Amino acid sequence: MRSGTGRLGQILKMVAVRLADAPSLRGGTGAPPQAGARPCPANFSAAIDHVLSGFQENFLWPLLVGEFLVAVASNGLALYRFSTREQRPWHPAVVFSAQLAISDLLYALTLLPLAAYFYPPKNWQYGELACRLERFLFTCNLLGSVLFLACISLNRYLGIVHPFFVRSSLRPKHAWAVSAAGWALAALLASPTLGFSHLKWPLEAGGCTAAQPMACTRCMGTAGDHHLEAYAAYSMVLAVLGCGLPLLLTLAAYGALGRAVLRSHGMTVAEKLRVVVLVASGLALYASSYVPYYVTQVLNVHARQRWRTRCPTFANEAEARAALDWRTYVSHQVTRGLMPLAICLHPLLYMAVAPSLGCCPQSCLGCTGSRTPEEDAGRSGQVLPLKITATPPHLGALVP
Repeated sequence: MRSGTGRLGQILKMVAVRLADAPSLRGGTGAPPQAGARPCPANFSAAIDHVLSGFQENFLWPLLVGEFLVAVASNGLALYRFSTREQRPWHPAVVFSAQLAISDLLYALTLLPLAAYFYPPKNWQYGELACRLERFLFTCNLLGSVLFLACISLNRYLGIVHPFFVRSSLRPKHAWAVSAAGWALAALLASPTLGFSHLKWPLEAGGCTAAQPMACTRCMGTAGDHHLEAYAAYSMVLAVLGCGLPLLLTLAAYGALGRAVLRSHGMTVAEKLRVVVLVASGLALYASSYVPYYVTQVLNVHARQRWRTRCPTFANEAEARAALDWRTYVSHQVTRGLMPLAICLHPLLYMAVAPSLGCCPQSCLGCTGSRTPEEDAGRSGQVLPLKITATPPHLGALVP
């Protein structure tokens, strides 16, 4: 962890230097090539960019529009019902779920300008500052979603395995403090995108059209050619700290939760099945969206590095196209399009945490009209009794 933190500090320092170097950022080229190195011909890069952009123009933008509409509606409804139906102060499970809804909603709002950018002909019309902010907010809120999912899973683990600690020591103020730290970490990890992102200015004069793609402006979310090595390191940091570590915490928490449920003698088969479905759905959502996105992002950056290294040796544009790692690029674009589906499905996870989000709250386990005063005190999220061998008989309630 210490070496990873040091590496992240070096990257942030490099970003600060790049932000001070406005001319190089504006041109998107960065430092000049090393003496004696042959540059990659601009027409080769433009031809490849035109080929790759076709996938985004034909496939990605309509998918992003649909995901934007569903995610804004579902997460907006979730936040509305949190604010109007949940008793105050919120239970920690509701605090983390609300933070997840906020990050998902903000992430969804970045999809619309991205879809407008991909709509053919692919052309960024909103300026360099908006380009950088869009990339930063996209990355920051994506990281926030992953971190708050990990917080929800850890909260579930504590509610089952350490219920006495939850009841005696875990307060809403602690959940708010952890949430603030999660937002700060997400912003810190996303901050290098403000330096790496840049505009790629048109290579030809005239209006941007499908027939003149080289007259279009590009918003590049990755580094320029001469900073690809630094960006490759940064993408690896994001994959490890922004996806790998939260995934390990989630797996550990859900693994302990599963063992506790299997050892329980105070839960019915239906209650155990509900927990199993909850755990399995959370892990499946994580494994099918975030993990493929980050893995293919790292692979795509390395594929781009390999192509750039070979570019000066290409004899013509046909050879440059043939050298493309098309499968890696398409895989990343597919995961880029499917990954926002996760934020459309997260409200289903909220329903397992907060009775106020269920379609029929009175039918929820632990939400019947004959609740005891003790059950009322733990209404938000504490719904399943759990008794485990070799532990005190009154172990408390499950916080999903």
